[in-house]
Amino acid sequence: MSVAVPRTDLPLLDALRADLTAADFTVAAVERLLGPVAAAALHREEPVPALRATAASSDPVATLVRVLLLGRRAPRRVLDAALPTLGTDGAAALGLVEAAGSSPDDEVRPLVDLRPYTAVDGGGEVDWWIASDLGELATGTALRTDHVLGVGGASTTLAQVTVRSPRRRVLDLGTGCGIQALHATRHADAVVGTDISARALAFARLNAALAGVGDQVTLRSGSMLEPVAGERFDLVVSNPPFVITPRDADVPAYEYRDGGRAGDAIVRELVEGVGSVLEPGGVAQLLGNWEVRRGESWDERIGSWVDASGLDAWVVQRELQDPAEYAETWIRDGGTTPDRDRDAWARRYGAWLDDFASRDVEAVGFGIVTLRRPLDDAGPRLRRLEEVTGSVAQPLGPVIDAALAAHDRLAGWSDEELAAQRLVVAPDVTEERYLTPGDVDPQVVLLRQGGGFGRTVQVGTALAGFVGACDGDLTAGQIIGALGALLEVEADAVAADVLPSARGLLTDGLLTTS
Repeated sequence: MSVAVPRTDLPLLDALRADLTAADFTVAAVERLLGPVAAAALHREEPVPALRATAASSDPVATLVRVLLLGRRAPRRVLDAALPTLGTDGAAALGLVEAAGSSPDDEVRPLVDLRPYTAVDGGGEVDWWIASDLGELATGTALRTDHVLGVGGASTTLAQVTVRSPRRRVLDLGTGCGIQALHATRHADAVVGTDISARALAFARLNAALAGVGDQVTLRSGSMLEPVAGERFDLVVSNPPFVITPRDADVPAYEYRDGGRAGDAIVRELVEGVGSVLEPGGVAQLLGNWEVRRGESWDERIGSWVDASGLDAWVVQRELQDPAEYAETWIRDGGTTPDRDRDAWARRYGAWLDDFASRDVEAVGFGIVTLRRPLDDAGPRLRRLEEVTGSVAQPLGPVIDAALAAHDRLAGWSDEELAAQRLVVAPDVTEERYLTPGDVDPQVVLLRQGGGFGRTVQVGTALAGFVGACDGDLTAGQIIGALGALLEVEADAVAADVLPSARGLLTDGLLTTS
């Protein structure tokens, strides 16, 4: 059965925008209407409390929640009342709904999911409405292979970690419903979105027009970097179809998550090849999975890719799953569960495990990859691969942007130039000291970062004293001299101990220059 593709009609979208605004169809209004219990249940993909909360309400928000968010049918007159400017006929013309007839009591069936979206990225708060395909919660069936996904956890993560300094041209590779392209319009002159899915491009086009930025976004059909070969961008963002899926006839391949390559090849291709479309100084940020094979550490495989890229690289692994956990996650994501179809569940589970075993895969990593084309090919490279699995303070985009700038600044400073700087402890940094009862000196001193990556750094006596004195009044060299006198140690020895660590604290934002 074919599924309708949404259509972009600017006058009708103006009417839709006016109705959604007048109804106050926002995240906050939906949560007020549902209440905390039903809202929390809906976040867990359980619709029953939300259906009960909206059943007897004539509030337009209740109608919009039931029809456009929960995927329930409604009489034409009810939808007409909720969308008085656009009306059911206008919504049908946009491909949002299908009406059984023209009588007031004729049933209207939703064809897409349309919901309010609010988020905070490095540029501040955003509020849009995002259209996508109806999910499993609304249809009660497994997803179609050409399903167009709405805004999920991975999309939100990428939006929050993306650097938001002004850019001339941004590429959103694998745009899907267009959410990364929308975020990019707030700090870029022009945005190009690409996708292999014609249906995804149709949704992205509608969402950009509904947000009022259609003129700023150009959409192109094609795989990976092919649609922009020979072009250059200041920023590339990508939530690519990185899911590692067995190439098995019984395992569905979903356009939004499966790149059609074996194993983790699609992420490797993107990491190694994205430099071809980056301007000097241009940044690429993407999410991805990578295999961890028997006898390897997690960073060996992804590390070989970034080395082959020739780019500055900062990889943060956020999660590591064993093959069984990974298989369960993505089989369920496609709508197959042991309760619904135990035989299909078992077959697909086995296919995933066999596929991983064929390559000696012991785990799968997930994380954030930031790449940058250096301005100076002769300069020192950034190569940082780390595991950060704890909670972080989003948005991380400004933190990543500041760390890249700090790396460049520090790369140009000799120790003498660093010693001439007046440094300040960042306002979110606290110090913890652990002492054995009765002792004067602490056994352990920790610096804790309250924001960003939430780093904890154990420091020795000299570094603790150095950081404690960094209030911008004295230069780093003056503090080192004073510490040497206090500890009865040569200042050069203190500098050799303190300055390399100070560089790391500056890069990570625990120290700043005044």
